[in-house]
Amino acid sequence: MVTSRRSIADTATLTGWFKSSYSGGNQGECLEVARGHAAVPVRDSKAVDGPAIIFSADGWSSFVTALKGGRLSA
Repeated sequence: MVTSRRSIADTATLTGWFKSSYSGGNQGECLEVARGHAAVPVRDSKAVDGPAIIFSADGWSSFVTALKGGRLSA
């Protein structure tokens, strides 16, 4: 995976995708994250062939921490 870019057009070749256990039902509003890569690719679960946004590991960790801490508003 190219990590100097902030997105990848076709995620079909990436492995390790998972959906959060908090994603419920079939509303189609879920994100998937791929484990096992130097950067963290994130995609729409309805678009399994891409594209994905690429986060640095620190950036993704900060985002998840802020989300869990209620510091982001919808």
